[in-house]
Amino acid sequence: MTDPLLPSCSILLLAGGRGQRMGGQDKGLIEWQGRPLIEWLHDVVRPLTDELLLSCNRNQPRYAVYADRLITDEEEGFPGPLAGIRAGLVAARNPWMLLLPCDTPLIDRALLHSIYSAALSTPDKPLMLRRGAQWEPLISIIPTDLHEQIDEYWRDGERSPQRVLLKLGANELRIEPDDPRLANINTPELLKTGMPTTGTSR
Repeated sequence: MTDPLLPSCSILLLAGGRGQRMGGQDKGLIEWQGRPLIEWLHDVVRPLTDELLLSCNRNQPRYAVYADRLITDEEEGFPGPLAGIRAGLVAARNPWMLLLPCDTPLIDRALLHSIYSAALSTPDKPLMLRRGAQWEPLISIIPTDLHEQIDEYWRDGERSPQRVLLKLGANELRIEPDDPRLANINTPELLKTGMPTTGTSR
């Protein structure tokens, strides 16, 4: 049975980082349990959206099979995830954009449906996951018409997705601190052991 679409929701997969903790490797293309990390996310989200975007700044031919459209940062030098978020919001054609990092292979559709449903109660505000006391800004959903306000924060020098979303009045969806669906692979040691760790990269 195919999961229903998240109505009016684009999905952006973030794979545009420098991969510093992975020795500069393109993290989305690193294999975990025999498959690139980005492939795990693609297989989860593809049935949920009519517009799948992917933010990457290198290896575009390899990433092209995992999205409807690729986007790149306006500025060179890997300026951080907020740059990819800005580009995604401009490119997205739907009223909502759901954001996910490429290194969380255990994210499931039930959690994404929960994020979307929770966001509908305040359609003019972003929503972030909150794991205990820790915000998870790279697992969030943003109304795309907020792109101009986010651009203003960017021009003022702000580079933190969490601070920007909180300034925009983001709501929260709380989950358990040890929820295994937020496990991520962000170091070579975790890649070797085959065991992700709870939490998301910044």
